[in-house]
Amino acid sequence: MAGVGGYVPPDVVTNKDLTRRLRTSEEWIRTRTGIGARHVIAPGTATSDLAVEAGRRALESAGAGRVDTVVLATTTPDRPCPATAPEVATRLGLGGVAAFDIAAVCTGFLYGLATAGGLIASGGAERVLLVAADAFTTLIDPGDRATAVIFADGAGAVVLRAGEAGEAGAVGPVVLGSDGELGELIEVPAGGSRQRSSGRPAAVGEEFFRMRGRETFRHAVERMADAAHAALEGAGWTVADVDRLAAHQANARILAAVGDRIGIAPGRRLSNIEEVGNTGAASIPLLLAQATARGEVRAGERVLLTAFGGGLTWGATTVTWPALPSP
Repeated sequence: MAGVGGYVPPDVVTNKDLTRRLRTSEEWIRTRTGIGARHVIAPGTATSDLAVEAGRRALESAGAGRVDTVVLATTTPDRPCPATAPEVATRLGLGGVAAFDIAAVCTGFLYGLATAGGLIASGGAERVLLVAADAFTTLIDPGDRATAVIFADGAGAVVLRAGEAGEAGAVGPVVLGSDGELGELIEVPAGGSRQRSSGRPAAVGEEFFRMRGRETFRHAVERMADAAHAALEGAGWTVADVDRLAAHQANARILAAVGDRIGIAPGRRLSNIEEVGNTGAASIPLLLAQATARGEVRAGERVLLTAFGGGLTWGATTVTWPALPSP
């Protein structure tokens, strides 16, 4: 990792704002999720707008005017076709480079990290801009208390370059997994080829994101923790070697359970969920960008990353944090 950047849109929705339209209380939201506020896009704003800003900041952080490839991890592309990454690349002045999207929901950043690393290791690229961006509120039913209080919009990005295993910024082996049998735990039923080819219009509400919370909680904790231990083993680290845990900011209860299961003390867990909510694929890189800006993660520290998302998908990896200018 040679650069990092993050961006959230300026409009903020507080817990108090949500209580005006949902049958809930500020105390219930904070107790259940650990979230106090979330950033949301303004009308007419799209995922590409978030991605461009985070990508620009990551390029500035890396001092890189040019990269070979742009990879965008997102569940909310601007359009079903074409991919959003080429537009992001062009708006960043990178027209002509390879650019493509990855869809792995909240694990998208780690899937993108493995993909970018493979391109670099194979000689297909020397520098890759990996952006994770989601305008998740465009998928959420504003009247659904279970999801409207959790999800938000944002973007995070990193610049990756070829390097040596022992130097600062080195990314360890990326552990990835999936389970399609449980895909219905986290889904948007309508809008894809299955619903479109069925000959029936989408039922009311099928265009919105759905999540079976109790089952998702259990799988998220188990999969993130197991992947984290596998990533530590692959890197030759022990739990005691970890200075900071950067887990997907799903909700505060999941974060606490994951940290406890891995064996990472609360003081070593990075978190921004209280102020930004669950930003989907953007969660981990946005967290890293904000932690860098605040001095919460410093050069030389060993950071463990782990995430879980729809698909089901999950993953984990390690990184020795480099010296980076504040994004």
